[in-house]
Amino acid sequence: MWRVKTHDDHGEFSRLVKRWEEPIRRLCVRMVGDIHRGEDLKQETFLRIFEKRKEYQPTGRFSTFLWRVALNLCYDELRRRHRRREFVCNPIVEEQGDEAVEAAAEVPGPDANTASMEEGELVRQAVLQLPEIYRTVIILRHYHELKLSKIAEVLEIPEGTVNSRMAEALTRLSRMLQPKLRALPETVGTATRKSCETNLLCYESSRT
Repeated sequence: MWRVKTHDDHGEFSRLVKRWEEPIRRLCVRMVGDIHRGEDLKQETFLRIFEKRKEYQPTGRFSTFLWRVALNLCYDELRRRHRRREFVCNPIVEEQGDEAVEAAAEVPGPDANTASMEEGELVRQAVLQLPEIYRTVIILRHYHELKLSKIAEVLEIPEGTVNSRMAEALTRLSRMLQPKLRALPETVGTATRKSCETNLLCYESSRT
């Protein structure tokens, strides 16, 4: 990134894109719940990174700079949606459908466990219902496996705040998911249901 900043080195920038485009795409898709808009936001992120290359400070981690730019673009998108929804009565369902398409594409094949897929979809839908401050910490921690200290650095908040947001996010997820998990067909099995209730993100974490 230093060479990109000082020499406008497109070759080095291409290396950065190749290294980071998939994690950033997944972040954007998870945040907005739309695979197509997530792809657009990924591209906007790297465009913004190149536009802001002169602002990059080598004293900090490039990954922190990158996560922050991507999240800010996601927040902008979510705010635009919120404004649009003020004039629309029906909730947007197409975007969650797109996310379900991506999730289906990520499973290992036709022999994948149907119950796990159903439970995983319940988790995805619940995460999308979280307010963005809680959704962000859940996604960064459980889908991208960032440490709490790293999340605090990216979000520019104290680590204790990250911890409290994580606890609140898990409480809200539990409140949303437990009734739905109990309503799953008996084919899911008591042990499987109990496992998912104990660790609400177990099925998602295994796919990241």
